[in-house]
Amino acid sequence: MSWFERRTWQNPGWTVDDIVAAKGDRTVSVVLPALDEEDTVAEVVGTVRPLLGTVVDELVVMDSGSTDATVELAARAGARVVHREDVLPDLPPVPGKGEVLWRSLAATTGDVVVFLDSDLVDPDPAFVPTLLGPLLCEEGVHLVKGFYRRPLRLESSGGGRVTELLARPVLSALRPSLSGLIQPLGGEYAATREFLESVPFAAGYGVEIGLILDAEARYGLEGLAQVNLGVRKHRNRSLLQLGVMARQILGTALARCGIKSDDPAQLTQFAQVGDEWLPEVAEVSVSDRPPMRDVRRLS
Repeated sequence: MSWFERRTWQNPGWTVDDIVAAKGDRTVSVVLPALDEEDTVAEVVGTVRPLLGTVVDELVVMDSGSTDATVELAARAGARVVHREDVLPDLPPVPGKGEVLWRSLAATTGDVVVFLDSDLVDPDPAFVPTLLGPLLCEEGVHLVKGFYRRPLRLESSGGGRVTELLARPVLSALRPSLSGLIQPLGGEYAATREFLESVPFAAGYGVEIGLILDAEARYGLEGLAQVNLGVRKHRNRSLLQLGVMARQILGTALARCGIKSDDPAQLTQFAQVGDEWLPEVAEVSVSDRPPMRDVRRLS
């Protein structure tokens, strides 16, 4: 039987009662990274809040410098809001999603951590129990990725452009053992603290592919699993934004596979102004934060 057959749950059936029974004395933290997500963050928090005290022990929104009402709405919905600057204050924060996920490890205590993006539209309350299933009910699993149909528009069945055009081809070329991952870049995943604190975190959008590559290197394929979360709707980004994201992801993947990548890197993109195409050069950081257990040891 292949890894895909052993570690993929197409129709996961874990209930809340199943997860509570399997959890035992282990604790679970749910973390939502957020940056200006006032339109959606409260609804995402609202799907997790009823699980507090049973499946979930901590519900934290890690704010990355929002200037809208994200912080107020998240707190009102029932989350504990932590500002990135308030965690590890001796280390100035750098921009990026991976940065706030990394800092969330110092702001939470759960034996297992579940990450959910805060820009989800119509999030499913089953996301958290489903992601926890393989970690709590199966032996040897340290990282669980969610996969889903990911509409490009809410009425479409397309989407996942960086996943299909970059991430999966790169994994196929550089680490073919990971070709069975359906959504390697998805923001809904869960992992053991043991694993998360033992590896570096890419500070930017390379964080997800970096964690996958590190999990496979540390535990082998049997340390990874994936579960079907149904449909995931979220805000879609422009091609120029996706270009910068893709460059960060590529830089992290190359570094994890032993191929040197400059940091910071430059990405030249082109914008049409009138009848002319003009270059725009973006500085793209592919830097890592060190394993959290090393930071704790030095503090």
